[in-house]
Amino acid sequence: MARVCQITGKTTQSGHKVSHSNIKTKRKFYPNLQYKRFWLEEEKRWVELRVTPKGMKTINKMGLMAAMKQAKELGYIA
Repeated sequence: MARVCQITGKTTQSGHKVSHSNIKTKRKFYPNLQYKRFWLEEEKRWVELRVTPKGMKTINKMGLMAAMKQAKELGYIA
């Protein structure tokens, strides 16, 4: 499974690990993904999403249904 937030679409980024002697080696920066259950009031059921803390904040601000609708329009949810 890909490391992608289902609400914000954040993915793995690449960069460099820089040593004290300034030698650069490739590394990856992974998003802080969490499995979180949200209560979907419209359907009276739990929905489990893999989201970042920013995604959780977005859901708290907009509401679950609106956030999922926006993510679906942007192509983050299948």
